[in-house]
Amino acid sequence: MWTSPKVSVVGATGLVGREILRLLESRSFSYEQLTLFASARSAGDELEVRGDTLKVRELEKEDFIASTDLALCSAGKKVSALLRDWVRGTNVVVVDNSSAFRMDPEVPLVVPEVNPGDLSDHAGYIANPNCSTIQLVVALKPLHDAFGLRRVVVSTYQAVSGAGHKAVEELSTQSIALFNQRDVEVNVFPYRIAFNVIPQIGAFLPNGYTDEEIKVVNETRKILHLPDLPVTCTAVRVPVFACHSESVLVEFDADPTMEEVRAALEGKPGLTIVDDPAHNKYPMPLDGIEREDVFVGRLRKDLSGPRCISFWCVSDNLWKGAALNAIQIAEQLRSRAYA
Repeated sequence: MWTSPKVSVVGATGLVGREILRLLESRSFSYEQLTLFASARSAGDELEVRGDTLKVRELEKEDFIASTDLALCSAGKKVSALLRDWVRGTNVVVVDNSSAFRMDPEVPLVVPEVNPGDLSDHAGYIANPNCSTIQLVVALKPLHDAFGLRRVVVSTYQAVSGAGHKAVEELSTQSIALFNQRDVEVNVFPYRIAFNVIPQIGAFLPNGYTDEEIKVVNETRKILHLPDLPVTCTAVRVPVFACHSESVLVEFDADPTMEEVRAALEGKPGLTIVDDPAHNKYPMPLDGIEREDVFVGRLRKDLSGPRCISFWCVSDNLWKGAALNAIQIAEQLRSRAYA
């Protein structure tokens, strides 16, 4: 395993790809060389990283393998399927932000604060979880360790940046059009997103859930190693540019006091409590932008059951929900190489 790898960013011109580049710089991630790949449409674009101007290359197998020890990929499921095939039998390691292989039993699904031990058997391919799942499990893990999870009910309020550049542009242009009393165009989402909420993210399945909701259910179980944990999710798109929010109800095996719940959460890696209702202090998307932690607040005993609590959490979906988590996985891999 490498200590100062040749790093490739696949999907470098996308929203997540650009955040990966920013975080590689701000976190001083050491690499021998950095190569940027994207589709033919973006090939030839130039991006500046650490003072160097790098030209984006079209993704091709021979160039990719020769240029790469570690790939941070955020280019969609079709590209991920290619990479999985390309790296078999090589020493290249891929950290994949797509959903293509998250539930593959041979591919670890990792949040470094929660299940870093799963990296010990990665076979060259590692999946980055869904953005909503990541922030949820960062909050759930210390609670499970302390009290045992019996049931989880989560509603997500997801920013438009989770749907990419065009979704961000659509919210902006629709908002401007409405302020100027003009008609709006709807292209990315099924309905107008400006000044609206849409209770659908992804395609509907025969059971009435969307595929986004089922991702949260299945990924939470896999990451926490709780295959039978009852989890239900409602995923909602909201007119916010960045940061996902979640309303969470948890039922425990034990019946902790709120003081015990707070003690279980305080000081845990990647988690910050913002919970002072007397002074109207709670996490909001505005406060989570370009912040590394998951922010938890509105902690309270839930009225629906004796072993239940409710809370609210916020996290930057492009950072902890995607780019940052991928880099933290890479940092874990590199530390294991040094060990």
